[in-house]
Amino acid sequence: MTSKALLWAMVSKLSPIFIKLFIGLKNSIQFQKYFNNSIMKKILSTIMMAIFTTTFIQAQSVVAPTPTVVQENRTDFRDRFLFGIKGGINYSNVYDAQGDNFKTNAKFGLAAGGFLAIPIGKWIGLQPEILFSQKGFQATGNILGASYNFTRTTNYIDIPVLFSFKPTDFISINAGPQFSYLLKQNDVFANATTSIAQEQQFGNDNLRKNILCFTGGIDFTMQHLIVSTRVGWDLQNNNGDGTSTTPRYKNVWFQATVGYRFYNQ
Repeated sequence: MTSKALLWAMVSKLSPIFIKLFIGLKNSIQFQKYFNNSIMKKILSTIMMAIFTTTFIQAQSVVAPTPTVVQENRTDFRDRFLFGIKGGINYSNVYDAQGDNFKTNAKFGLAAGGFLAIPIGKWIGLQPEILFSQKGFQATGNILGASYNFTRTTNYIDIPVLFSFKPTDFISINAGPQFSYLLKQNDVFANATTSIAQEQQFGNDNLRKNILCFTGGIDFTMQHLIVSTRVGWDLQNNNGDGTSTTPRYKNVWFQATVGYRFYNQ
């Protein structure tokens, strides 16, 4: 089997897995309300379109192969150890929320950090990262008979360890577990009549600071430049042992970053 035929077989087997993962996530009951947001639909559609495009390009290369040309590719660094920095935004919300009159909307936050690309051959590798990541949500509802409108911002250190499949030197598909550590939580109430009781209701006395998550997405590389898209969600809720009165929830987020890879020609 030629290298192109082998590559096409790998793409054909892995692409449906990622497609089913995103479709299953979108159609799940817990995520349905979150993904009904028009911005979420656009981001998810972009990620899925990139997967379909990659599969199509590889299919074309197998069906209509080009003549073999012995030429060094100076832009293909898939089999080299690389490191880099990146920064961008999160668009986050919560799911699996439980609380009286607890309704949320998504909010934007910052994301920045560094990454390593560790090759395991040319087609696969590992990509550990460390990021400062802002998540949270906006909420409206009613507590103790009074309405509220506030924004919660949570600052995390995120450490994803991603498995990378690299069908071309331009695209890599990444997925894996993530460890998140909560640094700080900040609540800002929009109304001027907020009572102490309302603020205490949202003061989680038993926050879970160490959270296991899952994340995945696609990287688009153009020599030194790398554009990354991610979707991630918590596998554990925020409410430590369940004794806190704070509404229970889990974080979910989309992330878009632009980075720079360091290497020598």
